[in-house]
Amino acid sequence: MDERAFGLWGLAWADKVAFEELSAHIHPADRDRVRAAFTATRSVTGAYEIDFRILLGDEVRWISARGQGADEGILDGVMFGIFLDVTGRKQAEEGHELLAGEMSHRVKNLLAIATGLTRITSQSTNSIAEMAEALTQRLTALGRAHDLVRPLPGHEGKAALLGDLFSVLLAPYDDPGAFAGRIRVAVPRMGVGERTATTLALVIHEMATNSVKHGALSTGAGVLDVSSTTDGSDVSVVWAETGGPAISGPPDMLGFGSKLISRSIAHDLGGVLSYDWQETGLVATLRMRKDRLAA
Repeated sequence: MDERAFGLWGLAWADKVAFEELSAHIHPADRDRVRAAFTATRSVTGAYEIDFRILLGDEVRWISARGQGADEGILDGVMFGIFLDVTGRKQAEEGHELLAGEMSHRVKNLLAIATGLTRITSQSTNSIAEMAEALTQRLTALGRAHDLVRPLPGHEGKAALLGDLFSVLLAPYDDPGAFAGRIRVAVPRMGVGERTATTLALVIHEMATNSVKHGALSTGAGVLDVSSTTDGSDVSVVWAETGGPAISGPPDMLGFGSKLISRSIAHDLGGVLSYDWQETGLVATLRMRKDRLAA
């Protein structure tokens, strides 16, 4: 290997380097796969390429190894190949995969929300024209609220008030007719920054979707109360549902949406979301650091 290759692998310069010395730096999850792939290159003619991770302390790098198999093109007993640092490309690919998964999840959620809103609206209107008008208003409000689920370029400082954020995002799910006012928001006046607003919008959007599918907002008589308290350096927001379908036990929380919420809350808000599945309905408590709200 040349000097750049030794630097790439985090090894001191030496006249010779054994595969075992290199494999000690390969990520344990990739080690067997890489070993098998390099063994296979001895018998497979033609070009080969394999990507894998290596560990340099706490740093993870992605390496692309490329060469010719079956000793093709060997010169004086020496085979030439290259190691490329493709960490940036791999991180971009992972980001694209996460974004694609999130977008797919959001589209499915929006379709589920539209279905739920259609069902609820049909139960509280008396004519096709009345239903069409009410449903159009709700879907329009949902579109405006959905804009808050993504970061908007050019924003600086405070992005919204905490109470306004909840009110705007939950407005599409309230009933303008007989059951108006079944969503109640009572939180202290405090501003939130753009990043926090985006994270909270994701959380609110996901929880409202679940409520429309399975919880209090799936029925005309269901009620949602959102309240908040402060305790030293923490802020707690309580999401309490009543009047929905009976709850027999905690549901499966291993879906993409649940994982997205947990990751976003922990990373962006330094907080945690806990669930209490009571017989009368879900009571969820979001506890987050107060100093993160303005971020």
